[in-house]
Amino acid sequence: MYFPEYRPRRLRQNENFRRMIRETSLTINDLIYPLFVTHGKGIKKEISSMPGNYHFSIDKLTEEVKKARDLGIPAIILFGLPEEKDEAASEAYDDKGIVQEAIRAIKKAVPDILVITDVCLCEYMSHGHCGIVKDGQVLNDLTLELLAKTALSHAEAGADMVAPSDMMDGRVAAVRATLDENGHQDSPIMSYAAKYASAFYGPFREAAESAPQFGDRRSYQMDSPNALEALREAMLDMEEGADIIMVKPAMAYMDIIQLVKSETGYPVAAYNVSGEFSMVKAAAAKNWIDEKKVVMEILTGIKRAGADMILTYHAKDVANWLK
Repeated sequence: MYFPEYRPRRLRQNENFRRMIRETSLTINDLIYPLFVTHGKGIKKEISSMPGNYHFSIDKLTEEVKKARDLGIPAIILFGLPEEKDEAASEAYDDKGIVQEAIRAIKKAVPDILVITDVCLCEYMSHGHCGIVKDGQVLNDLTLELLAKTALSHAEAGADMVAPSDMMDGRVAAVRATLDENGHQDSPIMSYAAKYASAFYGPFREAAESAPQFGDRRSYQMDSPNALEALREAMLDMEEGADIIMVKPAMAYMDIIQLVKSETGYPVAAYNVSGEFSMVKAAAAKNWIDEKKVVMEILTGIKRAGADMILTYHAKDVANWLK
């Protein structure tokens, strides 16, 4: 009987061999923890469709951020729930807005964690869209000024990095110019460059109270069958001044992560989104899967595809498992 000279199983026969030849490693350093902040005091209200995730008031938020820091998680990303919504997204760029106040509280209580802020208008708009609406249309160019004002207000409150997620054309250039003109040349931008109009965002809409009141977001978020368009979007954002490129969602778009990473060589973030998280949680609750093994396999796959960092609601669990 013929046996090949090279037998791959030789180096799979025990865990020490497997560790020594492992090509991809997931570490705590790869994690960004998304958090939702709301007005009030003493609030820690679980999001029904995202078990283990909460709406936090600022006092409770700082406690959660301390826990994340103590686990070694290097960064969080903030999403705000305003007190009131209007058609000008007024609280998005208000110096006393919920995100701005949360940034200041976190940087005072936990100065050694990176605070990233989501820069979008959907949570703050009464109609739930990511830009100014007129006659049923989302107006790209008029929206840019509000996005830039929002990013600047975050930077001035102390945010370490801003992350525009709206998918308006030219918004990275607008944000970069406004930051630079106001003395924030060193504030990096993590751009949601390839953000798809995905069915995986369902639970987030509850978490951020941001479902559109009419229509959908397909006129500005990407069409899911398109790959080369994602590369064009990434290239445009790089030319406009983005420091990190994001792909969202992650699981169904690992080919996009790989394409963007291999073609640009830029730092790439991937967002393991709410629907991906909640599907795992639901299956684990039914004892259909081993939650820890499935989560670790998914996140390692995202890393293997080329992501340098992963935004994930599993962050605290993963940090505990890795410790």
